Amino acid sequence: MQNILTIQNISKSYGPVQALKNVSFEVPEGSVFGILGPNGSGKTTMLGIILDVLIANGGSYQWFGGIDPALARRQIGALLETPNFYHYMSAMDNLEIAAAVKQHGQNDRLRVLEKVNLIERKDSKFSTYSLGMKQRLAIAAALLGSPKVLVFDEPTNGLDPAGIAEIRDLIRQLNKEGHTIIMASHLLDEVEKVCTHVAILKKGDLLLSGNVNEVLYSDDIIEVKALDNNILQQTLNSMPGIKNIRPDNNILQLMCEQSISPQNVNEYCISKGIVLSHLVLKKKSLETKFMELTNK
Repeated sequence: MQNILTIQNISKSYGPVQALKNVSFEVPEGSVFGILGPNGSGKTTMLGIILDVLIANGGSYQWFGGIDPALARRQIGALLETPNFYHYMSAMDNLEIAAAVKQHGQNDRLRVLEKVNLIERKDSKFSTYSLGMKQRLAIAAALLGSPKVLVFDEPTNGLDPAGIAEIRDLIRQLNKEGHTIIMASHLLDEVEKVCTHVAILKKGDLLLSGNVNEVLYSDDIIEVKALDNNILQQTLNSMPGIKNIRPDNNILQLMCEQSISPQNVNEYCISKGIVLSHLVLKKKSLETKFMELTNK
């Protein structure tokens, strides 16, 4: 799988504030790539730089392996801010203006409205649209000309639960149809449900990047208890595969390698003459993992 976008040591400052600090990552072709982080982490600044809206102070990036930037831009559709349409005009007329600005996609309007499920409201004024419909029209504008890549900044921001579900379904569908999607979000839930890859930013620093399942992989915790927890802890300290033991009230929490199961722990304890009175596997939530990463 080749990379659609390669970012190398991008830095950006606003006076004394360093918004991005030597950030590097790669976006694989065909992925839904989430740039995830709390507000103020540098997500929107990064999108602005890769779309030539902002100029970086240092570093570089390449689209499609380094093709001419002007040619690359014609293969990218973007939604960076709140949809900016004329309220008194219909969806068709607003898309006509958007296509004229892009200088392509004029004959594409009905297709993109069909794709975002607005074809029945194509002649309705923008002012009559719900927030979710307005966001879908903005995505339709980004789709004009069939770009290979779509770039979205907080695409579900401000929407109600039904609107959020609509946009997420649409993003998944667009990805299935072959679009690579890059989206900024501060919502872990969004990344977990929609994205295949992620880069996690905090205050301009890149914490981690890669496949979602690998980056947000959560170590399971095995809880154990015995008649004498001190002897139990001393015994488990020598068990291969246990990375850390943390006492929590009268229970020991074991952070283990992925290969270690509760059955392995039980069998090891029995072999050492210890009978466990408590043995529970606890899954660490992705939210907990994310909070640990961003609060380090």
